[in-house]
Amino acid sequence: MNQLGFKGEGASNKPDGWYLPIDKGTVALVLETKATDSMSIDAPALRVQVEKYCATVRTQYDLVVGLVYDGERTRAFVNGKPLDVPDELQPKEYYFSKLTDRPIDKARIYELTQRINNSLHGDFGIKNLYHRMIFTACALVARRYDAVLVRGMDYSEFHNGILNALNKAIRADLQQNAKLSLLSEVYSDIKMNVSTDVDDPRAVARLTNLIGDFIDWVTEISGLINSNAWNGEDVMAIFFNEFNRYKKKSESGQVFTPDHVTGFMYRLLGVDKNDRVLDACAGSGSFLVKAMSNMIREAGGVNTTKAKQIKARQLYGIEFDREIYALACANMLIHKDGKTNLVHMDARTESAGSWIEQTRATKVLMNPPYENKFGCMEIVENVLSSVERGTLCGFILPDKKLDKTSKGRTSRIQRNHRLLKVVKLPENLFFGIGLSTSIFIFEAGKPQDGKKFFAVNIEDDGLITVKNQGRHDVRGKWPALEDYWVDAIERHDDSRFGTGQWVDPAESLSWQAPAKPFVLTKEDIARTAMDYAMYLRGVDPKSARERLGAIAMYSAEVTETTSAVQVEVPK
Repeated sequence: MNQLGFKGEGASNKPDGWYLPIDKGTVALVLETKATDSMSIDAPALRVQVEKYCATVRTQYDLVVGLVYDGERTRAFVNGKPLDVPDELQPKEYYFSKLTDRPIDKARIYELTQRINNSLHGDFGIKNLYHRMIFTACALVARRYDAVLVRGMDYSEFHNGILNALNKAIRADLQQNAKLSLLSEVYSDIKMNVSTDVDDPRAVARLTNLIGDFIDWVTEISGLINSNAWNGEDVMAIFFNEFNRYKKKSESGQVFTPDHVTGFMYRLLGVDKNDRVLDACAGSGSFLVKAMSNMIREAGGVNTTKAKQIKARQLYGIEFDREIYALACANMLIHKDGKTNLVHMDARTESAGSWIEQTRATKVLMNPPYENKFGCMEIVENVLSSVERGTLCGFILPDKKLDKTSKGRTSRIQRNHRLLKVVKLPENLFFGIGLSTSIFIFEAGKPQDGKKFFAVNIEDDGLITVKNQGRHDVRGKWPALEDYWVDAIERHDDSRFGTGQWVDPAESLSWQAPAKPFVLTKEDIARTAMDYAMYLRGVDPKSARERLGAIAMYSAEVTETTSAVQVEVPK
């Protein structure tokens, strides 16, 4: 093991076989062999021996399979637990697929993330929400880029191990994008309250154990996401939903886009493997991560030539907030690249517009900050004006954002760009924020010319709230709903829910709730007559109803004194 690069291992730690890939995020394998008649393959000593090898290899790899083989039969173990495999020895790819094809245990990811959040906040004193997120993201990146993070490290070794891995991860791309260095700069700025009495063995041991726990949790999460079942879900949105539990919206106007919405918008705009995708308010990078995953899958997988092209030349992002930019870079690194064309810039500026022009983006997917102070509509207009004519641009905005924007700006936008579709999203989409939003799809460079746009209302997406974990599709309803809505919006025909409507942009720029039909009942007439009768007697009808706790009986005589409201009902 010493010769294989696992320092500090004794000379007796010698496996009979091994497979140690260059990519530390993929599956490693160690093998122990015994003659058929020398010892039972199920002997505890064999299992202990192969687990010793696995424990050593896990200091550098997230996923390790330990095999015992006696020439006729095979036993396999992962993290101390048996793995169901055939007796016959299989090609190594078989054992890799047993780990990478397994379903993702998201419940375990949330459990581990909660532990990390509590530890960073309570034990290490990192009070800033985004600092906790960035620190954890950087540790995950380090696991993917050869960082040796093991229990027993002191703080300096631990901190520098992560920093060195970050610098290694971005080194090759710095010539093309020097701003990537912000990732390591922001990481270095994060201060942890880790001072301890070096002369107190118990205090030193406590800190070492806290660091060891963090390393174990990050290592396990890294292994959990290394699965073929991972479908481009935004790591930040999933891992750090726990970190956002008490603060759904940052001071920077950032809102994390739910994963099922990023995939929905990808389909709504018809993005494919040949598109060049732009997000000028990238946030944590959720749209770019989803686009990268889907495009690479369509291209045939991560090992294709097209996949490399997608990562290098088809994903573009702008983020203004320095720390959020670092988070987006880390997110893309965790997903194996796509970071090169992320820039730290203000999307409202002319320089950003010039940069957008150079991207030659063919599709835009965005969830800009909604507040006017962050320049929401300035960003939208700058993007629309900077992309090529005919580019489809999808923006998530508050339902009435365009209606409430100044007439001058909306008129200018409509003179130059056409609103094609509005998709009202569920009222409770952004869990805990209380914000109602819609997807607005524009075609850039083509004027509205009074043409109507098609609008629908997705009242329910089938997701339910899970305690401490946000909203999830636990009943599996969304895939079928997504298929329906993509088709219905494409055909301009919502026959199932009946919410489709063609809207005149001169009258409104949002989906319009149908006016309820006018119905007049006897009770309405009686209530109005009673209100008028009370008014004639100097009684305030609203105040009277509030104090009575119910609408006064319509046939009653109502009078009021300084101390009471009197209701007299004849027999």
